[in-house]
Amino acid sequence: MPIRYYVHQPLRKEYLSVRTAIYPGTFNPITNGHTDLVERAASLFDKIIVAVGTNTQKGNTLPTEQRVTLAQEVLSHLDNVEVTSFEGLLTDFVSQQGANIILRGLRTVADFEYEFQLVGMNRALDPSIETVFLAPAEHLSYISSTLVREIALLGGDISKFVHPAVEAAIKNS
Repeated sequence: MPIRYYVHQPLRKEYLSVRTAIYPGTFNPITNGHTDLVERAASLFDKIIVAVGTNTQKGNTLPTEQRVTLAQEVLSHLDNVEVTSFEGLLTDFVSQQGANIILRGLRTVADFEYEFQLVGMNRALDPSIETVFLAPAEHLSYISSTLVREIALLGGDISKFVHPAVEAAIKNS
C-alpha cells in the first residue's frame, strides 16, 4: 500500500467566519417541535437566531414580546441561541444580522410546497442567502402551533406539546 502524504494547508479566511442561521417564525406558541429543531440546529451552526415575527396571514393570540420571552425561556439551555423579534422582510433581517442562512422546519409534504415557494422568493430578493431545512423528530412532526392554539381554545390538554411555561402563558391569556 502506498504511503500518502498530506500537506497542511492553513484555513482560508472564509472558513473562519461564524456560521449564523436565522430561524424565523411566529412561534405562536413555540412548541416542542420548534424546540427540537433549534436543538438540532444548535449542533450544526455556531449561532442560531430565533427570529420571532408577525405573519399578516395568521392571527397572533400572544403578543410578540410575550412570544419572545417564552422562546427565550424555553431555549435558555442552549448557549449559542439568541431570540429576538423582527419586522419587515426576512431577507433584510438576515443581512442585518450578518447571516446568510435561513433555517426552516419541514413536517409534511404540504410544508415543503409552501417552503419551496419561500425559497424561490427569498433567492429573488437576495441570492446570497441559502435556506436549510431540518425535520423534527418523528414523534413531534404532527405538532403545529395552530393545532396547539385550537386544542387550548377548546379546553384540551396541551402539556405534551409545549413547555410548561408556554402552557401556563396560554392558560392565562
